[in-house]
Amino acid sequence: MPATTLYPVSALLALLPAALFSLRRDGACDARFWLLLAVAIAGPFAWVWAQYAQGWRTGLAPTLWTAVVASLAVFAVAAAAWRAAWRLAPLLLPYLILLALAAIVWHSAPERPLAGSAPATWIRLHIVFSVLTYAVLTICAIAGLAAFLQERALKGKRRGTLVQLLPSLSDAEGLELRLLGVSAVILGLGVVTGMATQFFETGMLLVFDHKTLLSLATFAVILGLLAARRRQGLRGRRAARLVLVAYLLLTLAYPGVKFVTDVLMA
Repeated sequence: MPATTLYPVSALLALLPAALFSLRRDGACDARFWLLLAVAIAGPFAWVWAQYAQGWRTGLAPTLWTAVVASLAVFAVAAAAWRAAWRLAPLLLPYLILLALAAIVWHSAPERPLAGSAPATWIRLHIVFSVLTYAVLTICAIAGLAAFLQERALKGKRRGTLVQLLPSLSDAEGLELRLLGVSAVILGLGVVTGMATQFFETGMLLVFDHKTLLSLATFAVILGLLAARRRQGLRGRRAARLVLVAYLLLTLAYPGVKFVTDVLMA
């Protein structure tokens, strides 16, 4: 097996033990959980580090691997900060495995060079905030999905095996709200740094391309949802649906645009 295939496959395999452990009924946020999570982070991180050794990569596959690593890192912080967050693993890890599989499938997709005349500091800040926003909103969307599944199970009076592994409805909604607030702050910083970068390059604060429009739409949905939670007490499945809509919009703006430009239009 060539190295270009062996390394990403090894990074994918590093995710499997933690994913399998998260599906065990006797799982707990103990030393085993943290050890397996460390392995799950180390494998993809090593591959991302190797890919970016020669400079920033703009292709779809590096973008997906970066999203996997950043999401795992944010999840680790959330699990350490909030007692119930670790229970999101049964939903999060299989999803990240799917992202890793997609990265392997489109590993050879052509890349567009990183262009732009803005100062490197602004470009780096914009990239960091963009990656962090996507990672935090990924965990937020997983928390929203957990709340959706819990509420549906309670109303249907059927608690399957998966639902029993997830956080309770109140815990999932609490995580969703906290992460939504963090997402709003980081996305706001991403919008500001993106406007600064655009101004240096074109003399305009905003250029309404697909990525910009989708990012602004995501920001509007998040702010609207936070306002609805505060004023009207919006929660449960309706709130979860809006979180998932925001995540879909950001996915279209971040890896989605790269999929179109690097795969469909290549």
